[in-house]
Amino acid sequence: MSTENEGNAVPPAPSAPPVPVETPAASAQGASHTGSEPTAPIPAVPSAPGAPEHASAPAGMPAYASAGAGQGHDPYGQQAGVQGSAPEAGWPPPPPATPSYADGGGSGAGGWGSSYQQQPAPKPKNGRGGLVAAILVAALVAGGVGGGLGYSLAKNNDDSTDSTTVSAPSSSGEVKRASGTVANVAAQALPSTVTIEAQSSNGEGGTGTGFVFDKQGHILTNNHVVADAVDGGKLTATFSSGKKYDAEVVGHAQGYDVAVIKLKNAPSDLKPLQLGDSDKVAVGDSTIAIGAPFGLSNTVTTGIISAKNRPVASSDGSSGSKASYMSALQTDASINPGNSGGPLLDASGAVIGINSAIQSSSSGGLGGSGQSGSIGLGFAIPVNQAKYVAQQLIKTGKPVYAKIGASVSLNEGTGGAEITEQGASGSAAVESGGPAAQAGLKPGDVITKLDDMVIDSGPTLIGAIWTHKPGDTVKLTFTRDGKTHTADVTLASREGDS
Repeated sequence: MSTENEGNAVPPAPSAPPVPVETPAASAQGASHTGSEPTAPIPAVPSAPGAPEHASAPAGMPAYASAGAGQGHDPYGQQAGVQGSAPEAGWPPPPPATPSYADGGGSGAGGWGSSYQQQPAPKPKNGRGGLVAAILVAALVAGGVGGGLGYSLAKNNDDSTDSTTVSAPSSSGEVKRASGTVANVAAQALPSTVTIEAQSSNGEGGTGTGFVFDKQGHILTNNHVVADAVDGGKLTATFSSGKKYDAEVVGHAQGYDVAVIKLKNAPSDLKPLQLGDSDKVAVGDSTIAIGAPFGLSNTVTTGIISAKNRPVASSDGSSGSKASYMSALQTDASINPGNSGGPLLDASGAVIGINSAIQSSSSGGLGGSGQSGSIGLGFAIPVNQAKYVAQQLIKTGKPVYAKIGASVSLNEGTGGAEITEQGASGSAAVESGGPAAQAGLKPGDVITKLDDMVIDSGPTLIGAIWTHKPGDTVKLTFTRDGKTHTADVTLASREGDS
């Protein structure tokens, strides 16, 4: 699964749509201009299935935008609940290739106003000016002809009693959208959604999204959206009204890919978005995603929940980067680089997830820039998990992870999460006195279920454990010497990402 990292800069969208290169209008006005919007696909991570926003990873992954993959053992060790050993094969398998984007160039003698013999306009100074000029001239010609024809028909109809057209009754008020419609939900949610710009101390950065979490000015988003601004960088949040505020990072959790920032001089009229219950979401439920895909702020897309509990793991591919894991909500709502950190809403307008990852083509189809866009497979962090993490970050500034205290393999094809013979850096595979040890688990055991959830790999187990809180008791099903066993395990905790 390929992920997108909103930490990468996204250039502005072109001011005019592409125009076929060979149309007479374009040729008469000057050279054509073609533009492309770079997108940065996301790294592959070992696994066994968020945004917005390079290589492939598991079947679902946080929305990042730089190449690379989570390598080797679980980088979080005991804090993540399990440790992992270096996989022999990438997880998940590479996504299917996507046909490259094809320009539908116009040819022949057709085109707006092509039948009118007008004097050629002066040659523009650049390609884009030529295209814009050609479009304007054609539109004016077509508009003139249409206007004259319309006047003639209207005059004729005025003299006839055979007209069957019906005009809508005039209304002096605004059109009212019913509660529950996409337009109504968007109108309510957009004022509480922000476009985040993060810039590091060396000037690098990018664009992502966030939403108002409380009236104190806290904004909930992805860790990878604000990562560039963590150490002495600059952070701003812009509302749909155009008002921009400086902000600071309150806390960030790389493992969960969740971060909380706070507005400086926050306004007193903030309206937090209502939080829903992601545990009650069903496959087929309607979804609405809000974000800034490719820097296009306040963009609204729709879809459905296409799957639940999708194992997701990703990394931004940078040196020393640690993987993020989640048991994600999968949606076909269009999510692209820049959507990361934005809200995924249900039909009532309640937040059910944070858009974080996309399954993306590895071909970098849009303009060959190396970034890919939505293919209808997006992933969101369930809001119940994000809410818990956010509350911890606001309270202490550090994330808290549930753990079982065992190192598991990230290799594919083990039939579950296999406890390794040795832990990271030569440590014991089963932590002495930890939850797994107390439950009697040993190296070589293969965990196949956590409660009723099937565990098919180490990354799936990590994501499942992190949906729980320290102190929760879960039932692990595991195999040893061909026999199946069960054990109740009370999860311990670990604080921080290090």
